[in-house]
Amino acid sequence: MPIKNFLSPEEKHYLQNALKKEDRSEVRERILIFLLENDGKNYQEIANFLNCSTRTVAYWAVHGNPNDIESLQNETRKGNHHKATPEYIELLLKIVDIEPSTFGYEFGRWTGKRLSEHLEKETGIKLSKSQIQRILKKNKYVYIWSKYSLEDKQDSEKRELFKEKIEEYIRLSKERENDLQIWFWDECGFSLRVIRRRLWTKKGKRKTVKGQRRRGRVNMMGGLRYSDKKRVCYLIKKGDSMTFYEQLKKLNKEIKEEWINKGNKEENFEKIGAKIIIILDNASFHKKKEIIEKIEKELPNIILEYLPPYSPDYNLIELVWHSAKEYIANREFKNVEELETIIARLLNENQLEINWSKKFKNKGNLINAT
Repeated sequence: MPIKNFLSPEEKHYLQNALKKEDRSEVRERILIFLLENDGKNYQEIANFLNCSTRTVAYWAVHGNPNDIESLQNETRKGNHHKATPEYIELLLKIVDIEPSTFGYEFGRWTGKRLSEHLEKETGIKLSKSQIQRILKKNKYVYIWSKYSLEDKQDSEKRELFKEKIEEYIRLSKERENDLQIWFWDECGFSLRVIRRRLWTKKGKRKTVKGQRRRGRVNMMGGLRYSDKKRVCYLIKKGDSMTFYEQLKKLNKEIKEEWINKGNKEENFEKIGAKIIIILDNASFHKKKEIIEKIEKELPNIILEYLPPYSPDYNLIELVWHSAKEYIANREFKNVEELETIIARLLNENQLEINWSKKFKNKGNLINAT
């Protein structure tokens, strides 16, 4: 049996780091055998602590290599794993990042089994799907949901021009806070069907949420002011051109009242009041000719700026809708009225906390909401 402190400082550090990162319970146990032995524990004391036999402790103390974690695997598992040559692993890591359709497959994603079958054709080496998964995990791959992308539909030149325009508006709004306001505008629906999201649960178990379809929906339309992140969200029956006009009219009225409360005269609002820049998407009812003319005539302070096609990542209010849906995720509501109540409270009574520094995923590119 080795003497106390037989491990070099480098070996001890290597084993301690491996113990933190290792997923295999049996390998963690064998790492502990070395560390406890290094602290001067005898085989019996180690066996009692780990609740295993002294024979197991003695075997791994002799046959394990403190400089090679893979030497602490069972030999049967180790043998299968080493069927994968360095060339096989290199090819696996290359193929997993390539779309399956490139190889003529109809399926849209790689699984461990599909990768195993494809690589067997390529190399003649047959591994199980679990062995493929272990190799991928060892090389820092994880099996998670993919994200949506709209990049193939976007016009990069138009997006760049729009970005420059918005940055200029933001600069002017900071310099002339009383003369210019920027609002991000959009519509969103909240269904009675439970919104399913990932959640914490004990390993080996999975929590369930009710997934049956239920009729009922709450529709919202509103804006977010860039300067102070003020939200104005209205409950609507449906999104159409007249509804759009009526909600803009309400927004204009609220901003006008703010302006009057600062000591300004109501009759001067249209002449010297704040210009209201509305950033919104290209929904057809946003661009209906008669509604545009009505807005220009009756709401002259409002200026509409349309986003480039397929660019929701430039619309900051998307983060508000996303945060509201995350808040109510996995929760069931008894009826539409209950859903309406909590949505109104979240959106209009400042009960929804939003991390404005986070990046918003799954809406094209990423919104950097700072």
